[in-house]
Order: sequence, then C-alpha cells, then structure tokens
Amino acid sequence: MRSILHLDLDSFFVSVEVLKNSALKGKPLIVGGTSNRGVVAACSYEARAFGVHSAMPIRMALRLCPQAIILRGDHDSYIKHSEQVTEIIDERAPLFEKSSIDEFYLDLTGMDKYFGCMKWSTELRQTIIKETGLPISFGLSINKIVSKVGTNEAKPNGTIEIPQGVERSFLAPLSTNKMPGIGKETYKRLSFMGVRTIKILSEIPVKLLEREFGESGKSMWQHANGIDHSAVVPYHEAKSISKEQTFEQDTLDMQRIRLILLNMTEKLAFELRDTNRLCSVVTIKIRYADFNTYTKQSKIRYTALDKPIWAVVQDLFEKLYDRRQLIRLLGVKLGGLTYGKASLNLFEDTEEQIALLKQVDHIRHRFGYEAIQRGVYQGSGKLRR
Repeated sequence: MRSILHLDLDSFFVSVEVLKNSALKGKPLIVGGTSNRGVVAACSYEARAFGVHSAMPIRMALRLCPQAIILRGDHDSYIKHSEQVTEIIDERAPLFEKSSIDEFYLDLTGMDKYFGCMKWSTELRQTIIKETGLPISFGLSINKIVSKVGTNEAKPNGTIEIPQGVERSFLAPLSTNKMPGIGKETYKRLSFMGVRTIKILSEIPVKLLEREFGESGKSMWQHANGIDHSAVVPYHEAKSISKEQTFEQDTLDMQRIRLILLNMTEKLAFELRDTNRLCSVVTIKIRYADFNTYTKQSKIRYTALDKPIWAVVQDLFEKLYDRRQLIRLLGVKLGGLTYGKASLNLFEDTEEQIALLKQVDHIRHRFGYEAIQRGVYQGSGKLRR
C-alpha cells in the first residue's frame, strides 16, 4: 500500500508578504499587477471572503473589496522562501517531487512500519512552520489525487489523513470543481449534464465520459473513484534548457534569423510554463562560418513569458552580432531555473495578455505545439523545423 503526502504552502505569496510585514496580518491583501488592467496573482483569506480570487482583474477585485491592500509581487523573495522549504524537505524525505513553487508530493511508502506516516508528516510540517514561519497544510492518502484534494479540504493551515478504503466516500460529497484537472469550462459542462458532485461523476459510465471529454474523460472517472497510479517524480532541478539550430547553408538573412530566434524563444518559454518553471538568465549563442563561437547572457526578473524573454533575446543578439559575417548556428538558452507557478507572471501582465497566453497554451497542450503559430511563420518565410 502506498502512502503519498501532499504539502501546500497556504496563500504562499500573501504569507511571505505578511512574514515580511506583520502589520499586514489579518487584512484583505491582493498580490498582483498594480496597474488598473492588472490581474490578481494571490489574495488573503480575508479578501477571498469578499469573492476575490486569483486570475481576477484587479479592477473587479477592488469593486468587491475596496479596502483591499494591493501589493506588487516580489519574485525573488517568493523563490527564496520556496527554496528554504525545499531544503527542509530534501533533508528529511526519502523521495519527493516539487510540483510548483509552493506544492510538494512525498512518497512515504514503507515508512509506516518504522515511524508512522501521519506522525512523521506532522513533525515535518511543524519543522517547516518553525523554521520558516510559513503556514502549510497537508493531505495524506494512498495516492496523489486524493492527497491533493485532502490538502485543499484541510486548509487553511491544517492536516488530514484519508485512510485506505475510504477514498471514494471522502470524495463523494464534494463538488466536481474541487477535483484537480476540472477547470471552469469542464465544470460548466458537467453541471449542464447534471453532474455536480464527485459521487455522481464516479457513477457515470467511462465510455460516456470519453465520448464527451475525450481522453480526459477516463482520468476524470478514475480520479472521481479515488484511482491514481501516477508516481511521485524525484525532484531534479535542471539548471537550464536550450535550443540550437545549425543552418544547412551559412546565412546573412536577418529576417530568417530573427524568426528562428523568436521561434526558439517561444518554444522554450512554453516548455517553462508546461513544467511550472521560471528562468532568470538568458543566453544567446552565435557560431560563424569560420566556426568561431560567441555567447552573451543577461540576468532578468524571474519569468516564463514570451514577451520579456524575447525582448532580452533581441537585445543580446544586437550586442553580440557585430562581425557581420555569415552565421552557421544560432542558440538560445534559459538558465537560473526554479519552480514557480504561472501566477508569478501575473505581476506584469494585463488580463488580455494572460487570457490569450492561456488559450494558446491550451491549444498546444491538446493538439501539439505546431497547432498554433504566429502569422509571420507562414508563407515564404516559413521556418523549417
């Protein structure tokens, strides 16, 4: 029997801000973009009581809660505190996965005979709270999906154990929108079908769900029945990701070169978002026809967005390409990687930009990266990949 622990730092961005300034404790706080067109990245429970939630436009949040205090997010501070928690877990856990900046899965299978998984988990949580000052909740069960749902039910700053054999009865009365993977649109479709609780979802024939929702229909049914065989993936912090292209013929075609740089940048940024990571270093590489190779890099604010990364890529290329020689190879590398939810990116962007990016990512997840491309990639300038 497996024992899987899910840990989640409560209202992480807000908790860090309160840790930095205790005068903010107990007040309705919103962390996010400070412009009128900005978006809520995180909010305190006091703000949530007024109906405020993440990804909501700031202007709407202020209509619901005019007294809310707006704070611009501090990327570096959140990442520093996340790394502190990661180190504590790394020192004690036999196997753990860092799924985002504030969420962790631990595989405690086999520890029951020595320590007692609930006792060990409680002690780990107490250590994290004591050493970091951050509130954290957990759920403990036989798999990842039930543990995650359990954590959400235990919040704020609580714990829960779902013993083996009661997974279905634990999930049954909950709304389907509490099941990870069921977003706003899927929840609407299920509600239209009269499926509003996980119990009803668990009783629908798999074939019907597959017909309505495709491949995700089967996983929805399995999760509703407390079934999840996914493994805890050992935490491995890659330092960088990169892409390179060698030309069949050395070139000075600046239009083609810029399109290739843009395409590599967008693919790498999508990979960051797809794996819940952020970068803080951008590097450009040029190899000329004579095989001499040069690189140039720049530190940036943590991000996983195309726009700021592309701006740096263009700037670095302009500074590096000063020999006016034929180019043989181009490369883009994103380094200084750390785990971080896409909500970290809400500090700079408008709701329109975020909505567009989410739609593009959704299409690429469903149909493949090439399913949607910029118009500049088409026609005579179409890239070969």
